[in-house]
Amino acid sequence: MNLDCGKCLVRDWSRSDKASLLQHANNRNVARNLTERFPHPYTDADAENWFAMLEGMAEPTHWAIDVGGHAVGGIGCIVGKGVRSKSAAFGYWLGEDFWGRGIMSAAVQRVAPHVVAHFKLVRLESPVFAWNPASMRVLEKAGFSREGVHRAAVLKDDEIIDEVLYALVDPHR
Repeated sequence: MNLDCGKCLVRDWSRSDKASLLQHANNRNVARNLTERFPHPYTDADAENWFAMLEGMAEPTHWAIDVGGHAVGGIGCIVGKGVRSKSAAFGYWLGEDFWGRGIMSAAVQRVAPHVVAHFKLVRLESPVFAWNPASMRVLEKAGFSREGVHRAAVLKDDEIIDEVLYALVDPHR
């Protein structure tokens, strides 16, 4: 996939992205806003596991966010199965050096509708830790609605926090 988002390009990951992935992913401030699936520290072995997982996929559902020819973040979904086959979990991350530039807003606004159409989904869900209002703004700009708060739902950094659920529902369902 190659989606021009204006401020960035969303494209397939490549093993040649490894150095950039390690540079931008190995950041506590990035990992702080993500689940345990995104480790910190982010090691060479973590990058190898990531690329092996991608290579084992029948169809990519995770892509690199490219700025200036370098992978500086990631965006993707996990498509549901069974009764959740028309829904997907949607998430993203961006290297801290690129925060505050509108890059993630541009990427989410372009990728979310593409994912819905391509995978024939009705719903994208994106939970956000309560301490991350910047991510909430990104989702709201892309048309996601705040659906509710899961109180005391997450243990992160030895702290119990709320999780705010955002969703994008296809109006043409």
